[in-house]
Amino acid sequence: MQDFLEFQSISKGYPGVQALSDVSFSVRKGAVHGLMGENGAGKSTLIRLLSGDQSADNGEIRIEGEAQGYRSVRDAFRAGVIVIHQELQLVPELTVAENLWLGHFPGKGGVIDRRQLLRVVGEKLAEIGIDVDPSAKIASLSIGERQMVEIAKAVMLDARVIALDEPTSSLSSRESEILFALIERLRSNGTVILYVSHRLDEIFRLCDSLTVLRDGKLAAHHPDISKVTRDQIIAEMVGREISNIWGWRGRDLGAERLRVDAICGPKLKTPLSFSVRRGEILGFFGLIGAGRSEMTRLVYGADRRHQGTVTIDGAIVRADNPPQSIRAGMVLCPEDRKFDGIVQGRSIEENMAISSRRHFSPFGILNRKKEAELADRFIAKLRVRTPSRKQDIINLSGGNQQKVILGRWLSEQGVKVLIIDEPTRGIDVGAKSEIYEILYELAGQGMAIVVISSELPEVMGITDRILVMCQGRIAADFARTDFDERRILAAALPDVPTEQVQPS
Repeated sequence: MQDFLEFQSISKGYPGVQALSDVSFSVRKGAVHGLMGENGAGKSTLIRLLSGDQSADNGEIRIEGEAQGYRSVRDAFRAGVIVIHQELQLVPELTVAENLWLGHFPGKGGVIDRRQLLRVVGEKLAEIGIDVDPSAKIASLSIGERQMVEIAKAVMLDARVIALDEPTSSLSSRESEILFALIERLRSNGTVILYVSHRLDEIFRLCDSLTVLRDGKLAAHHPDISKVTRDQIIAEMVGREISNIWGWRGRDLGAERLRVDAICGPKLKTPLSFSVRRGEILGFFGLIGAGRSEMTRLVYGADRRHQGTVTIDGAIVRADNPPQSIRAGMVLCPEDRKFDGIVQGRSIEENMAISSRRHFSPFGILNRKKEAELADRFIAKLRVRTPSRKQDIINLSGGNQQKVILGRWLSEQGVKVLIIDEPTRGIDVGAKSEIYEILYELAGQGMAIVVISSELPEVMGITDRILVMCQGRIAADFARTDFDERRILAAALPDVPTEQVQPS
Protein backbone atom coordinates (compact mmCIF):
# COMPACT_ATOMS: atom_id res chain seq x y z
CA MET A 1 0.00 0.00 0.00
CA GLN A 2 1.30 3.46 -0.94
CA ASP A 3 2.76 6.01 1.47
CA PHE A 4 0.17 8.69 2.13
CA LEU A 5 1.79 10.91 4.78
CA GLU A 6 5.53 11.60 4.71
CA PHE A 7 7.85 13.53 7.00
CA GLN A 8 11.08 14.28 5.14
CA SER A 9 14.20 15.49 7.00
CA ILE A 10 12.20 17.54 9.52
CA SER A 11 14.21 19.80 11.86
CA LYS A 12 12.94 22.38 14.34
CA GLY A 13 14.80 24.38 16.98
CA TYR A 14 13.88 26.78 19.76
CA PRO A 15 16.20 29.05 21.79
CA GLY A 16 18.53 26.69 23.64
CA VAL A 17 16.77 23.51 22.43
CA GLN A 18 16.92 21.47 19.22
CA ALA A 19 13.48 19.85 19.35
CA LEU A 20 13.76 17.82 16.12
CA SER A 21 16.81 16.85 14.04
CA ASP A 22 16.45 15.36 10.53
CA VAL A 23 13.39 13.19 11.28
CA SER A 24 12.05 11.16 8.35
CA PHE A 25 9.34 8.48 8.20
CA SER A 26 6.16 7.72 6.26
CA VAL A 27 2.69 6.32 6.91
CA ARG A 28 0.57 4.20 4.56
CA LYS A 29 -2.96 5.13 3.49
CA GLY A 30 -5.54 3.75 5.92
CA ALA A 31 -2.95 2.96 8.59
CA VAL A 32 -3.00 3.70 12.30
CA HIS A 33 0.57 4.78 13.02
CA GLY A 34 1.87 4.97 16.58
CA LEU A 35 4.21 7.76 17.67
CA MET A 36 6.08 7.16 20.92
CA GLY A 37 8.93 8.68 22.86
CA GLU A 38 9.77 10.13 26.24
CA ASN A 39 8.46 13.57 27.18
CA GLY A 40 10.71 16.02 25.41
CA ALA A 41 11.52 13.54 22.62
CA GLY A 42 9.92 15.78 19.98
CA LYS A 43 6.45 14.25 19.54
CA SER A 44 4.50 17.40 20.41
CA THR A 45 6.74 19.52 18.18
CA LEU A 46 6.12 17.17 15.26
CA ILE A 47 2.38 17.35 15.88
CA ARG A 48 2.49 21.15 15.99
CA LEU A 49 4.27 21.18 12.62
CA LEU A 50 1.69 18.81 11.16
CA SER A 51 -1.16 20.99 12.48
CA GLY A 52 0.23 24.14 10.86
CA ASP A 53 0.61 25.81 14.26
CA GLN A 54 4.36 26.15 13.59
CA SER A 55 6.71 25.75 10.64
CA ALA A 56 9.78 23.51 10.34
CA ASP A 57 13.24 25.04 10.03
CA ASN A 58 14.14 22.39 7.46
CA GLY A 59 12.40 19.56 5.66
CA GLU A 60 8.85 19.14 4.42
CA ILE A 61 5.59 17.31 5.03
CA ARG A 62 4.03 15.55 2.04
CA ILE A 63 0.48 14.23 1.64
CA GLU A 64 -0.17 11.91 -1.32
CA GLY A 65 3.21 12.97 -2.70
CA GLU A 66 2.45 16.69 -2.61
CA ALA A 67 4.58 18.98 -0.45
CA GLN A 68 2.50 20.93 2.06
CA GLY A 69 3.71 24.49 2.43
CA TYR A 70 0.96 25.49 4.84
CA ARG A 71 1.83 28.01 7.53
CA SER A 72 -1.34 28.13 9.60
CA VAL A 73 -3.84 25.78 11.22
CA ARG A 74 -6.41 26.88 8.62
CA ASP A 75 -4.03 25.86 5.82
CA ALA A 76 -3.60 22.42 7.39
CA PHE A 77 -7.34 22.08 7.81
CA ARG A 78 -7.85 22.84 4.13
CA ALA A 79 -5.33 20.10 3.34
CA GLY A 80 -7.48 17.66 5.32
CA VAL A 81 -5.34 17.55 8.49
CA ILE A 82 -6.92 17.75 11.95
CA VAL A 83 -4.93 17.47 15.17
CA ILE A 84 -6.62 16.74 18.50
CA HIS A 85 -4.28 17.97 21.21
CA GLN A 86 -4.15 16.97 24.88
CA GLU A 87 -5.07 20.57 25.68
CA LEU A 88 -8.46 20.62 24.00
CA GLN A 89 -9.22 23.37 21.46
CA LEU A 90 -12.86 24.05 22.34
CA VAL A 91 -14.73 27.26 23.21
CA PRO A 92 -16.11 26.70 26.74
CA GLU A 93 -19.03 29.14 26.51
CA LEU A 94 -20.37 27.73 23.22
CA THR A 95 -22.51 24.61 22.98
CA VAL A 96 -21.38 21.22 21.70
CA ALA A 97 -23.20 21.81 18.40
CA GLU A 98 -21.71 25.29 17.97
CA ASN A 99 -18.19 23.98 18.59
CA LEU A 100 -18.63 21.15 16.10
CA TRP A 101 -19.84 23.49 13.35
CA LEU A 102 -17.71 26.50 14.24
CA GLY A 103 -16.84 28.39 11.04
CA HIS A 104 -19.42 26.68 8.82
CA PHE A 105 -22.81 27.01 10.53
CA PRO A 106 -25.94 26.00 8.57
CA GLY A 107 -28.18 28.93 7.60
CA LYS A 108 -28.70 31.71 5.09
CA GLY A 109 -27.64 35.35 4.96
CA GLY A 110 -25.55 35.05 8.11
CA VAL A 111 -28.53 33.80 10.16
CA ILE A 112 -27.82 30.49 11.90
CA ASP A 113 -30.52 27.83 11.69
CA ARG A 114 -30.13 26.56 15.27
CA ARG A 115 -32.87 23.96 14.99
CA GLN A 116 -31.14 22.38 12.00
CA LEU A 117 -27.80 22.70 13.78
CA LEU A 118 -29.00 20.76 16.82
CA ARG A 119 -30.77 18.15 14.69
CA VAL A 120 -27.80 17.45 12.42
CA VAL A 121 -25.29 17.33 15.26
CA GLY A 122 -27.56 15.16 17.42
CA GLU A 123 -28.00 12.65 14.58
CA LYS A 124 -24.28 12.54 13.87
CA LEU A 125 -23.32 12.07 17.53
CA ALA A 126 -25.83 9.23 17.84
CA GLU A 127 -24.52 7.65 14.64
CA ILE A 128 -20.95 7.51 15.94
CA GLY A 129 -22.02 6.43 19.44
CA ILE A 130 -21.20 9.55 21.48
CA ASP A 131 -23.77 10.28 24.19
CA VAL A 132 -23.46 14.06 24.66
CA ASP A 133 -26.26 16.65 24.59
CA PRO A 134 -25.59 18.87 21.54
CA SER A 135 -27.22 21.84 23.32
CA ALA A 136 -24.96 21.58 26.41
CA LYS A 137 -22.23 24.17 26.88
CA ILE A 138 -18.70 22.78 26.72
CA ALA A 139 -17.95 24.31 30.16
CA SER A 140 -20.57 22.00 31.72
CA LEU A 141 -18.97 18.80 30.36
CA SER A 142 -16.40 16.57 32.02
CA ILE A 143 -12.88 16.39 30.58
CA GLY A 144 -13.70 12.99 29.08
CA GLU A 145 -16.86 14.31 27.41
CA ARG A 146 -14.94 17.27 25.97
CA GLN A 147 -12.38 14.87 24.52
CA MET A 148 -15.16 12.94 22.79
CA VAL A 149 -16.52 16.18 21.31
CA GLU A 150 -13.08 16.95 19.82
CA ILE A 151 -12.92 13.49 18.32
CA ALA A 152 -16.45 13.84 16.93
CA LYS A 153 -15.40 17.07 15.20
CA ALA A 154 -12.64 15.28 13.31
CA VAL A 155 -14.98 12.47 12.26
CA MET A 156 -17.70 14.87 11.09
CA LEU A 157 -15.29 16.92 8.97
CA ASP A 158 -14.03 13.86 7.02
CA ALA A 159 -10.35 14.61 7.62
CA ARG A 160 -7.73 12.79 5.49
CA VAL A 161 -5.17 12.80 8.33
CA ILE A 162 -6.09 12.83 12.03
CA ALA A 163 -3.47 13.10 14.76
CA LEU A 164 -4.59 12.06 18.25
CA ASP A 165 -2.35 13.20 21.13
CA GLU A 166 -2.90 10.98 24.21
CA PRO A 167 -6.61 10.65 23.31
CA THR A 168 -7.61 8.28 26.14
CA SER A 169 -5.87 10.10 29.00
CA SER A 170 -9.20 11.57 30.15
CA LEU A 171 -11.59 8.89 28.90
CA SER A 172 -13.45 6.19 30.80
CA SER A 173 -13.09 2.60 29.60
CA ARG A 174 -16.49 2.86 27.85
CA GLU A 175 -15.51 6.09 26.11
CA SER A 176 -12.18 4.55 25.10
CA GLU A 177 -14.01 1.64 23.47
CA ILE A 178 -16.16 4.11 21.49
CA LEU A 179 -12.97 5.85 20.37
CA PHE A 180 -11.36 2.57 19.31
CA ALA A 181 -14.45 1.68 17.26
CA LEU A 182 -14.27 5.11 15.56
CA ILE A 183 -10.60 4.56 14.76
CA GLU A 184 -11.40 1.21 13.16
CA ARG A 185 -14.07 2.85 11.02
CA LEU A 186 -11.74 5.66 9.97
CA ARG A 187 -9.03 3.13 9.10
CA SER A 188 -11.44 1.22 6.85
CA ASN A 189 -12.30 4.49 5.08
CA GLY A 190 -8.64 5.12 4.26
CA THR A 191 -7.99 7.87 6.83
CA VAL A 192 -4.46 8.08 8.20
CA ILE A 193 -4.39 8.13 12.01
CA LEU A 194 -1.27 9.33 13.81
CA TYR A 195 -1.72 7.95 17.33
CA VAL A 196 0.45 9.48 20.06
CA SER A 197 0.31 7.57 23.34
CA HIS A 198 2.43 6.29 26.22
CA ARG A 199 0.10 3.33 26.69
CA LEU A 200 1.69 0.29 25.10
CA ASP A 201 -1.52 -1.76 25.37
CA GLU A 202 -3.28 0.74 23.11
CA ILE A 203 -0.36 0.96 20.69
CA PHE A 204 -0.30 -2.81 20.18
CA ARG A 205 -4.09 -3.05 19.98
CA LEU A 206 -4.64 -0.26 17.44
CA CYS A 207 -1.50 0.45 15.46
CA ASP A 208 -0.22 -1.09 12.23
CA SER A 209 3.16 0.64 12.37
CA LEU A 210 5.23 2.66 14.83
CA THR A 211 7.84 5.42 15.02
CA VAL A 212 9.90 6.05 18.16
CA LEU A 213 11.61 9.40 18.83
CA ARG A 214 14.37 10.05 21.35
CA ASP A 215 15.98 13.42 22.07
CA GLY A 216 14.52 14.91 18.90
CA LYS A 217 15.92 12.19 16.63
CA LEU A 218 14.47 9.12 14.96
CA ALA A 219 15.24 6.25 17.33
CA ALA A 220 13.35 3.57 15.40
CA HIS A 221 10.74 3.07 12.69
CA HIS A 222 8.75 -0.16 12.56
CA PRO A 223 6.60 -0.62 9.41
CA ASP A 224 5.05 -3.74 10.97
CA ILE A 225 4.35 -3.47 14.69
CA SER A 226 3.73 -7.20 15.00
CA LYS A 227 7.49 -7.73 14.64
CA VAL A 228 8.51 -5.63 17.66
CA THR A 229 8.31 -6.36 21.41
CA ARG A 230 7.30 -4.16 24.35
CA ASP A 231 10.76 -4.33 25.92
CA GLN A 232 12.33 -3.32 22.60
CA ILE A 233 10.08 -0.24 22.34
CA ILE A 234 10.83 0.82 25.93
CA ALA A 235 14.57 0.45 25.33
CA GLU A 236 14.29 2.51 22.12
CA MET A 237 12.37 5.23 23.96
CA VAL A 238 14.64 5.66 26.96
CA GLY A 239 17.96 4.44 25.58
CA ARG A 240 18.25 1.92 28.40
CA GLU A 241 16.51 -1.16 29.76
CA ILE A 242 13.81 -0.68 32.40
CA SER A 243 13.06 -4.08 33.84
CA ASN A 244 10.55 -2.93 36.46
CA ILE A 245 8.86 0.39 35.84
CA TRP A 246 7.07 0.36 39.23
CA GLY A 247 10.06 -0.34 41.45
CA TRP A 248 7.91 -0.80 44.57
CA ARG A 249 9.63 -1.85 47.76
CA GLY A 250 8.35 -2.35 51.26
CA ARG A 251 9.09 0.08 54.08
CA ASP A 252 8.32 0.39 57.77
CA LEU A 253 5.10 2.31 58.36
CA GLY A 254 4.75 4.61 61.35
CA ALA A 255 1.85 6.03 63.33
CA GLU A 256 -1.23 7.54 61.75
CA ARG A 257 -0.27 10.77 59.99
CA LEU A 258 -3.48 11.83 58.21
CA ARG A 259 -7.06 11.14 59.24
CA VAL A 260 -10.11 12.31 57.30
CA ASP A 261 -13.43 11.96 59.14
CA ALA A 262 -16.88 12.17 57.53
CA ILE A 263 -16.16 14.81 54.91
CA CYS A 264 -18.77 15.65 52.31
CA GLY A 265 -19.59 18.58 50.07
CA PRO A 266 -21.64 19.82 47.12
CA LYS A 267 -20.34 17.17 44.71
CA LEU A 268 -19.75 14.37 47.24
CA LYS A 269 -22.89 13.80 49.30
CA THR A 270 -21.97 10.63 51.22
CA PRO A 271 -19.64 11.28 54.22
CA LEU A 272 -16.24 9.74 53.55
CA SER A 273 -13.50 8.71 56.02
CA PHE A 274 -10.00 7.21 55.73
CA SER A 275 -6.53 7.42 57.25
CA VAL A 276 -2.90 7.20 56.09
CA ARG A 277 0.17 6.27 58.16
CA ARG A 278 3.64 7.79 58.12
CA GLY A 279 5.58 6.33 55.20
CA GLU A 280 2.47 4.85 53.58
CA ILE A 281 1.49 5.31 49.93
CA LEU A 282 -2.30 5.02 49.80
CA GLY A 283 -3.95 4.64 46.41
CA PHE A 284 -7.43 5.72 45.38
CA PHE A 285 -8.86 3.96 42.33
CA GLY A 286 -12.21 4.34 40.60
CA LEU A 287 -13.83 4.93 37.26
CA ILE A 288 -14.37 8.45 35.89
CA GLY A 289 -17.19 10.01 37.91
CA ALA A 290 -16.53 7.89 41.00
CA GLY A 291 -15.70 10.99 43.07
CA ARG A 292 -11.93 10.63 43.52
CA SER A 293 -10.95 14.14 42.45
CA GLU A 294 -13.96 15.61 44.27
CA MET A 295 -12.74 13.88 47.45
CA THR A 296 -9.25 15.30 46.88
CA ARG A 297 -10.52 18.87 46.54
CA LEU A 298 -12.60 18.55 49.74
CA VAL A 299 -9.68 17.21 51.77
CA TYR A 300 -7.36 19.94 50.48
CA GLY A 301 -9.91 22.71 50.99
CA ALA A 302 -10.13 23.62 47.30
CA ASP A 303 -13.91 23.02 47.57
CA ARG A 304 -16.00 23.94 50.59
CA ARG A 305 -16.92 21.08 52.93
CA HIS A 306 -20.43 20.68 54.33
CA GLN A 307 -19.02 18.72 57.25
CA GLY A 308 -16.04 16.67 58.35
CA THR A 309 -12.57 17.15 59.84
CA VAL A 310 -8.96 16.70 58.77
CA THR A 311 -6.44 15.55 61.38
CA ILE A 312 -2.66 15.58 60.92
CA ASP A 313 -0.39 13.95 63.54
CA GLY A 314 -3.26 13.69 66.01
CA ALA A 315 -4.40 17.32 65.84
CA ILE A 316 -7.42 18.62 63.94
CA VAL A 317 -6.14 21.24 61.49
CA ARG A 318 -7.79 24.12 59.68
CA ALA A 319 -7.74 23.09 56.05
CA ASP A 320 -10.67 25.09 54.72
CA ASN A 321 -8.68 26.46 51.78
CA PRO A 322 -5.36 25.63 50.06
CA PRO A 323 -3.22 28.23 51.94
CA GLN A 324 -4.43 26.81 55.27
CA SER A 325 -3.72 23.26 54.08
CA ILE A 326 -0.19 24.20 53.01
CA ARG A 327 0.52 25.82 56.38
CA ALA A 328 -0.78 22.67 58.08
CA GLY A 329 1.69 20.56 56.08
CA MET A 330 -0.62 19.14 53.39
CA VAL A 331 0.07 19.84 49.68
CA LEU A 332 -1.51 18.84 46.37
CA CYS A 333 -0.28 18.05 42.86
CA PRO A 334 -3.58 18.47 40.97
CA GLU A 335 -5.05 16.36 38.18
CA ASP A 336 -5.00 19.19 35.62
CA ARG A 337 -1.37 20.34 35.70
CA LYS A 338 -1.68 23.04 33.08
CA PHE A 339 -4.67 24.86 34.60
CA ASP A 340 -4.41 24.12 38.33
CA GLY A 341 -0.76 23.22 38.90
CA ILE A 342 1.48 25.66 37.05
CA VAL A 343 1.54 29.40 36.48
CA GLN A 344 1.70 29.72 32.71
CA GLY A 345 3.86 32.47 31.32
CA ARG A 346 6.22 32.21 34.30
CA SER A 347 9.63 30.56 34.56
CA ILE A 348 10.58 27.27 36.18
CA GLU A 349 12.32 29.29 38.90
CA GLU A 350 9.18 31.28 39.73
CA ASN A 351 6.92 28.22 39.66
CA MET A 352 9.16 26.33 42.08
CA ALA A 353 9.47 29.22 44.54
CA ILE A 354 5.88 30.48 44.45
CA SER A 355 4.92 28.78 47.72
CA SER A 356 8.17 28.69 49.70
CA ARG A 357 9.41 32.22 48.90
CA ARG A 358 7.58 33.54 51.98
CA HIS A 359 10.19 31.75 54.09
CA PHE A 360 13.13 33.65 52.62
CA SER A 361 11.58 36.95 51.50
CA PRO A 362 10.97 39.02 54.67
CA PHE A 363 8.78 42.13 54.43
CA GLY A 364 7.67 41.07 50.93
CA ILE A 365 11.08 41.77 49.36
CA LEU A 366 11.92 38.93 46.95
CA ASN A 367 15.29 37.27 47.44
CA ARG A 368 16.15 36.38 43.84
CA LYS A 369 19.43 34.74 44.83
CA LYS A 370 17.63 32.31 47.14
CA GLU A 371 15.04 31.57 44.46
CA ALA A 372 17.77 30.81 41.92
CA GLU A 373 19.61 28.54 44.38
CA LEU A 374 16.37 26.68 45.19
CA ALA A 375 15.50 26.21 41.52
CA ASP A 376 18.99 25.00 40.59
CA ARG A 377 19.01 22.52 43.48
CA PHE A 378 15.70 20.89 42.59
CA ILE A 379 16.26 21.00 38.83
CA ALA A 380 19.36 18.89 39.49
CA LYS A 381 17.76 16.69 42.16
CA LEU A 382 14.67 15.89 40.08
CA ARG A 383 16.52 15.79 36.74
CA VAL A 384 14.28 18.39 35.11
CA ARG A 385 15.20 18.61 31.42
CA THR A 386 15.57 22.30 30.63
CA PRO A 387 18.25 24.58 29.16
CA SER A 388 17.74 27.08 31.99
CA ARG A 389 15.78 27.77 35.17
CA LYS A 390 14.52 30.88 33.31
CA GLN A 391 12.69 28.71 30.75
CA ASP A 392 8.92 29.35 30.61
CA ILE A 393 7.33 26.32 32.27
CA ILE A 394 4.76 25.97 29.49
CA ASN A 395 7.60 24.95 27.15
CA LEU A 396 8.40 21.88 29.27
CA SER A 397 7.02 18.40 28.64
CA GLY A 398 4.28 17.06 30.93
CA GLY A 399 6.73 14.94 32.91
CA ASN A 400 9.05 17.86 33.53
CA GLN A 401 6.14 20.11 34.53
CA GLN A 402 5.13 17.46 37.09
CA LYS A 403 8.68 17.42 38.45
CA VAL A 404 8.61 21.21 38.86
CA ILE A 405 5.36 20.95 40.85
CA LEU A 406 6.94 18.27 43.03
CA GLY A 407 10.01 20.49 43.42
CA ARG A 408 7.75 23.30 44.64
CA TRP A 409 6.46 21.12 47.46
CA LEU A 410 9.83 19.55 48.26
CA SER A 411 11.16 23.07 48.82
CA GLU A 412 8.22 23.90 51.10
CA GLN A 413 9.05 23.52 54.81
CA GLY A 414 7.25 20.97 56.99
CA VAL A 415 5.31 18.98 54.40
CA LYS A 416 3.74 15.95 56.07
CA VAL A 417 1.09 14.88 53.55
CA LEU A 418 1.40 14.84 49.75
CA ILE A 419 -1.72 14.29 47.64
CA ILE A 420 -0.97 13.65 43.98
CA ASP A 421 -3.85 13.29 41.50
CA GLU A 422 -3.06 11.38 38.27
CA PRO A 423 0.71 11.56 38.92
CA THR A 424 1.82 10.37 35.48
CA ARG A 425 -1.02 11.25 33.10
CA GLY A 426 0.49 11.92 29.68
CA ILE A 427 4.00 11.09 30.92
CA ASP A 428 6.43 8.68 29.27
CA VAL A 429 7.70 5.45 30.80
CA GLY A 430 11.14 6.79 31.70
CA ALA A 431 9.77 9.87 33.50
CA LYS A 432 7.18 7.69 35.23
CA SER A 433 9.85 5.56 36.88
CA GLU A 434 11.68 8.72 37.99
CA ILE A 435 8.52 10.16 39.56
CA TYR A 436 7.80 6.87 41.33
CA GLU A 437 11.33 6.94 42.77
CA ILE A 438 10.65 10.44 44.14
CA LEU A 439 7.46 9.19 45.82
CA TYR A 440 9.28 6.22 47.38
CA GLU A 441 12.00 8.52 48.68
CA LEU A 442 9.46 10.87 50.27
CA ALA A 443 7.55 7.96 51.81
CA GLY A 444 10.83 6.59 53.18
CA GLN A 445 11.28 9.93 54.97
CA GLY A 446 7.93 9.48 56.74
CA MET A 447 5.65 11.50 54.47
CA ALA A 448 2.09 10.21 54.02
CA ILE A 449 1.29 10.03 50.32
CA VAL A 450 -2.15 9.76 48.71
CA VAL A 451 -2.12 8.77 45.01
CA ILE A 452 -5.26 9.12 42.89
CA SER A 453 -5.07 7.35 39.54
CA SER A 454 -7.40 5.99 36.89
CA GLU A 455 -4.69 3.56 35.72
CA LEU A 456 -5.14 0.35 37.71
CA PRO A 457 -1.67 -1.09 36.87
CA GLU A 458 -0.13 2.10 38.28
CA VAL A 459 -2.17 2.00 41.49
CA MET A 460 -1.37 -1.69 42.01
CA GLY A 461 2.26 -1.15 41.07
CA ILE A 462 3.25 1.67 43.45
CA THR A 463 0.90 1.73 46.46
CA ASP A 464 0.82 -0.07 49.80
CA ARG A 465 -2.97 -0.06 50.04
CA ILE A 466 -5.87 0.73 47.69
CA LEU A 467 -9.24 2.30 48.48
CA VAL A 468 -11.72 1.81 45.65
CA MET A 469 -14.36 4.49 45.09
CA CYS A 470 -17.69 3.94 43.39
CA GLN A 471 -20.53 6.46 43.07
CA GLY A 472 -19.07 8.82 45.64
CA ARG A 473 -18.31 6.30 48.37
CA ILE A 474 -15.47 3.98 49.39
CA ALA A 475 -16.55 0.57 48.12
CA ALA A 476 -13.55 -1.56 49.17
CA ASP A 477 -10.20 -1.46 50.99
CA PHE A 478 -7.38 -3.72 49.73
CA ALA A 479 -4.08 -4.37 51.51
CA ARG A 480 -1.15 -4.96 49.14
CA THR A 481 -1.13 -8.68 49.90
CA ASP A 482 -4.73 -8.81 48.65
CA PHE A 483 -4.27 -6.90 45.40
CA ASP A 484 -6.24 -8.63 42.67
CA GLU A 485 -7.11 -6.88 39.41
CA ARG A 486 -10.45 -8.61 38.95
CA ARG A 487 -11.68 -7.83 42.47
CA ILE A 488 -10.49 -4.24 42.37
CA LEU A 489 -12.23 -3.63 39.04
CA ALA A 490 -15.39 -5.32 40.30
CA ALA A 491 -15.40 -3.03 43.34
CA ALA A 492 -15.23 0.00 41.05
CA LEU A 493 -18.34 -1.06 39.10
CA PRO A 494 -21.82 -0.11 40.33
CA ASP A 495 -24.28 -2.81 41.40
CA VAL A 496 -21.73 -5.60 41.92
CA PRO A 497 -22.54 -7.84 44.92
CA THR A 498 -20.24 -7.13 47.89
CA GLU A 499 -19.15 -10.77 48.23
CA GLN A 500 -17.59 -10.53 44.74
CA VAL A 501 -15.30 -7.63 45.60
CA GLN A 502 -13.99 -8.05 49.12
CA PRO A 503 -10.57 -9.71 49.46
CA SER A 504 -10.69 -13.38 50.35
